[in-house]
Amino acid sequence: MNADTTTHLSDLNLVVLDMAGTTVADGGLVEQAFAAAAERIGAAPESMPGMLDHVRATMGESKITVFRHLFGDEARAQAANKAFEVAYGELVDGGRIAEIPGARSAVETLREQGRTVVLTTGFARVTQDAILDALGWQGLADLTLCPADAGGRGRPYPDMVLAAFLRTGAVDGVRQIVVAGDTSYDMVSGARAGAGAVAGVRTGAHDEPQLTANGATHVLGSVAELPALLAQLEDDA
Repeated sequence: MNADTTTHLSDLNLVVLDMAGTTVADGGLVEQAFAAAAERIGAAPESMPGMLDHVRATMGESKITVFRHLFGDEARAQAANKAFEVAYGELVDGGRIAEIPGARSAVETLREQGRTVVLTTGFARVTQDAILDALGWQGLADLTLCPADAGGRGRPYPDMVLAAFLRTGAVDGVRQIVVAGDTSYDMVSGARAGAGAVAGVRTGAHDEPQLTANGATHVLGSVAELPALLAQLEDDA
């Protein structure tokens, strides 16, 4: 764990958690769904060198934004995004996702500690709801957000974090927000929002050096360690 020992924090009562890779294990389904979507619109991955590398590098970003970069044409990007949502939904319906071990318990513990928990994603609402339904997680968190709920911009913009701040009214200032995620873009969005703690987890797309370089104040083995970290930070404040 990398701790910022110069920061004194208390009342970290708004926790914004990423889903895929942070609280949800999807076993590489994002890449599979991207490949399936590309093929469905006649752009097989082998015909686009570097496509999957770009997908991996931009994990955590809004999916429509990724498709816009890849295809450079709004109509094709929208078609690919729709195909992606269908492909990912089919994989979810096939039982291909699970919680990161200890994730549900961590969310429940955070709420028992008096914190408000918000689950966020770069997926569209229909896909986010499919994941929540598959895991039996509807109602687990206080609020769930996708890019469309925050004006359309996903990570690395801070919009979803700030939407969580505004919609919940759970804390008085952004320094009382905690952001946790597995990608560099999660870290950037948390830092841009001014969150008091930005925790990277080593259960998803990016490794510790990438997370730290992009704004992580702490790096954890998994989200299961987050309740204890926040309790420690408040005790030390």
